[in-house]
Amino acid sequence: MTLATAPDRAEPARAARAAPRRRRLRLLLVFALLAGAIVYLLVEGLGSSLDYFDTVSQALAHKARIGTTVFRLEGVVVRGSVRRTAAGADFEVSGGGRMIAVHNSGSPPELFQPDIPVVVVGHFASPGSDLFVSSQIMVKHSPTYIAAHPTRVRGPNGKIAP
Repeated sequence: MTLATAPDRAEPARAARAAPRRRRLRLLLVFALLAGAIVYLLVEGLGSSLDYFDTVSQALAHKARIGTTVFRLEGVVVRGSVRRTAAGADFEVSGGGRMIAVHNSGSPPELFQPDIPVVVVGHFASPGSDLFVSSQIMVKHSPTYIAAHPTRVRGPNGKIAP
Protein backbone atom coordinates (compact mmCIF):
# COMPACT_ATOMS: atom_id res chain seq x y z
CA MET A 1 0.00 0.00 0.00
CA THR A 2 2.75 2.43 0.71
CA LEU A 3 4.14 1.80 -2.74
CA ALA A 4 0.81 2.60 -4.29
CA THR A 5 0.29 5.84 -2.32
CA ALA A 6 3.84 7.14 -2.75
CA PRO A 7 3.45 7.79 -6.49
CA ASP A 8 0.09 9.47 -5.83
CA ARG A 9 1.76 11.91 -3.39
CA ALA A 10 4.72 12.53 -5.71
CA GLU A 11 2.50 13.50 -8.65
CA PRO A 12 0.97 16.62 -7.03
CA ALA A 13 4.38 17.65 -5.65
CA ARG A 14 5.93 17.37 -9.11
CA ALA A 15 3.04 19.32 -10.65
CA ALA A 16 3.37 22.01 -7.98
CA ARG A 17 7.09 22.44 -8.79
CA ALA A 18 6.42 22.46 -12.56
CA ALA A 19 3.74 25.18 -12.40
CA PRO A 20 6.15 28.05 -11.47
CA ARG A 21 8.61 26.84 -14.13
CA ARG A 22 5.86 26.87 -16.75
CA ARG A 23 4.79 30.37 -15.68
CA ARG A 24 8.39 31.62 -15.87
CA LEU A 25 8.81 30.02 -19.29
CA ARG A 26 5.59 31.63 -20.56
CA LEU A 27 6.61 34.98 -19.12
CA LEU A 28 10.05 34.70 -20.69
CA LEU A 29 8.47 33.80 -24.04
CA VAL A 30 6.09 36.78 -23.86
CA PHE A 31 8.98 39.16 -23.04
CA ALA A 32 11.07 37.73 -25.88
CA LEU A 33 8.20 38.24 -28.34
CA LEU A 34 7.64 41.79 -27.09
CA ALA A 35 11.35 42.60 -27.35
CA GLY A 36 11.46 41.17 -30.88
CA ALA A 37 8.41 43.22 -31.90
CA ILE A 38 9.93 46.41 -30.47
CA VAL A 39 13.23 45.82 -32.26
CA TYR A 40 11.39 45.12 -35.52
CA LEU A 41 9.33 48.32 -35.23
CA LEU A 42 12.43 50.40 -34.45
CA VAL A 43 14.39 49.00 -37.39
CA GLU A 44 11.47 49.43 -39.80
CA GLY A 45 10.67 52.92 -38.53
CA LEU A 46 14.23 54.18 -38.67
CA GLY A 47 14.91 52.52 -42.00
CA SER A 48 11.91 54.09 -43.69
CA SER A 49 12.47 57.53 -42.15
CA LEU A 50 15.97 57.86 -43.58
CA ASP A 51 15.78 59.59 -46.90
CA TYR A 52 18.84 59.24 -49.08
CA PHE A 53 19.70 60.80 -52.42
CA ASP A 54 21.99 59.86 -55.27
CA THR A 55 24.48 62.26 -56.77
CA VAL A 56 24.47 62.76 -60.53
CA SER A 57 27.42 60.44 -61.06
CA GLN A 58 25.92 57.76 -58.77
CA ALA A 59 22.55 57.92 -60.55
CA LEU A 60 24.14 57.57 -63.97
CA ALA A 61 26.33 54.70 -62.77
CA HIS A 62 23.29 52.83 -61.35
CA LYS A 63 20.75 53.87 -64.00
CA ALA A 64 20.06 50.27 -65.09
CA ARG A 65 19.26 49.24 -61.51
CA ILE A 66 17.27 52.42 -60.76
CA GLY A 67 15.18 52.25 -63.94
CA THR A 68 12.14 54.49 -63.61
CA THR A 69 11.71 54.28 -59.85
CA VAL A 70 11.29 57.56 -57.98
CA PHE A 71 14.36 58.76 -56.07
CA ARG A 72 16.12 61.95 -55.00
CA LEU A 73 18.87 63.30 -57.24
CA GLU A 74 21.43 65.79 -55.92
CA GLY A 75 23.49 68.08 -58.12
CA VAL A 76 24.45 71.65 -58.94
CA VAL A 77 22.27 73.59 -61.39
CA VAL A 78 24.36 74.23 -64.53
CA ARG A 79 24.76 77.91 -65.40
CA GLY A 80 22.91 78.88 -68.58
CA SER A 81 20.75 75.74 -68.60
CA VAL A 82 17.66 77.05 -66.77
CA ARG A 83 14.62 77.55 -69.01
CA ARG A 84 11.33 78.45 -67.32
CA THR A 85 8.32 76.72 -68.84
CA ALA A 86 4.56 77.02 -68.32
CA ALA A 87 4.70 73.75 -66.35
CA GLY A 88 7.85 74.50 -64.31
CA ALA A 89 11.46 74.57 -65.49
CA ASP A 90 13.91 72.64 -67.64
CA PHE A 91 17.56 72.67 -66.58
CA GLU A 92 20.65 70.52 -66.13
CA VAL A 93 22.33 69.40 -62.93
CA SER A 94 25.94 68.34 -62.68
CA GLY A 95 28.02 66.37 -60.25
CA GLY A 96 31.19 64.32 -60.44
CA GLY A 97 31.93 65.66 -63.91
CA ARG A 98 28.63 64.35 -65.32
CA MET A 99 25.35 66.07 -66.23
CA ILE A 100 21.68 65.11 -66.33
CA ALA A 101 18.89 67.09 -68.04
CA VAL A 102 15.92 67.70 -65.72
CA HIS A 103 12.33 68.43 -66.74
CA ASN A 104 10.48 69.76 -63.72
CA SER A 105 6.71 70.10 -63.56
CA GLY A 106 5.81 72.29 -60.64
CA SER A 107 6.71 75.66 -59.29
CA PRO A 108 10.45 75.98 -58.56
CA PRO A 109 11.29 77.49 -55.16
CA GLU A 110 12.14 81.20 -54.97
CA LEU A 111 15.80 80.45 -54.25
CA PHE A 112 16.16 78.30 -57.38
CA GLN A 113 18.92 79.64 -59.65
CA PRO A 114 22.06 78.49 -61.52
CA ASP A 115 25.19 77.38 -59.62
CA ILE A 116 23.37 76.24 -56.48
CA PRO A 117 23.03 72.71 -55.11
CA VAL A 118 19.56 71.21 -55.43
CA VAL A 119 17.82 67.92 -54.78
CA VAL A 120 15.15 66.99 -57.30
CA VAL A 121 12.57 64.27 -56.68
CA GLY A 122 11.54 62.22 -59.69
CA HIS A 123 12.65 59.44 -62.04
CA PHE A 124 14.40 58.80 -65.32
CA ALA A 125 12.00 59.16 -68.27
CA SER A 126 12.88 55.61 -69.35
CA PRO A 127 15.52 53.08 -68.25
CA GLY A 128 17.86 54.15 -71.07
CA SER A 129 17.17 57.88 -70.90
CA ASP A 130 19.36 60.63 -69.45
CA LEU A 131 16.27 62.83 -68.96
CA PHE A 132 15.17 63.10 -65.33
CA VAL A 133 11.47 63.92 -64.89
CA SER A 134 11.01 65.80 -61.63
CA SER A 135 7.98 66.84 -59.62
CA GLN A 136 9.80 68.71 -56.85
CA ILE A 137 12.92 70.86 -56.47
CA MET A 138 14.52 71.35 -53.06
CA VAL A 139 17.13 74.06 -52.77
CA LYS A 140 20.05 73.53 -50.44
CA HIS A 141 21.12 76.87 -49.13
CA SER A 142 22.26 76.15 -45.60
CA PRO A 143 25.79 77.31 -44.74
CA THR A 144 25.98 74.30 -42.42
CA TYR A 145 25.41 71.92 -45.34
CA ILE A 146 27.96 73.76 -47.49
CA ALA A 147 30.55 73.58 -44.71
CA ALA A 148 29.85 69.87 -44.19
CA HIS A 149 30.00 68.95 -47.92
CA PRO A 150 32.29 71.45 -49.69
CA THR A 151 33.09 69.11 -52.60
CA ARG A 152 29.42 68.48 -53.37
CA VAL A 153 28.37 72.09 -53.61
CA ARG A 154 31.02 73.56 -55.87
CA GLY A 155 29.52 74.86 -59.05
CA PRO A 156 30.91 74.11 -62.52
CA ASN A 157 32.83 77.38 -62.26
CA GLY A 158 34.72 75.93 -59.27
CA LYS A 159 33.25 78.36 -56.75
CA ILE A 160 31.36 77.29 -53.68
CA ALA A 161 27.65 77.83 -54.29
CA PRO A 162 26.04 80.71 -52.32
